[in-house]
Amino acid sequence: MARHLVADLYGCTDMIDDPEAIKEAAHKAIDFVGAEIVEECIHEFEPIGVTYFAVITTSHFSVHTWPEYGYAAIDVFSCSDTVTEGITDKLKELFKATQIKTQIIERNISSL
Repeated sequence: MARHLVADLYGCTDMIDDPEAIKEAAHKAIDFVGAEIVEECIHEFEPIGVTYFAVITTSHFSVHTWPEYGYAAIDVFSCSDTVTEGITDKLKELFKATQIKTQIIERNISSL
């Protein structure tokens, strides 16, 4: 039915505290998976940190950053199985991470 990719990115550069850089990277990742943005929101926290959220044509894409730890949490939820294929390396590249750990959660509708 749907897949939810949960990605933890470590060793990210200072770009994860720049809302415009995050928005640009998110747009490239969303384009990479063949989806389009329906609506998006970005918030810069004080003193540091950014949250980005996009409703995409296949579901949603989100980024939450902790620059003081070089850490970014990214979720890609999609009703298309192809959206999460191959995205891991792209996210690592776009967010300039040295390490990435991922989990894929399969979401299914079943009769009870």
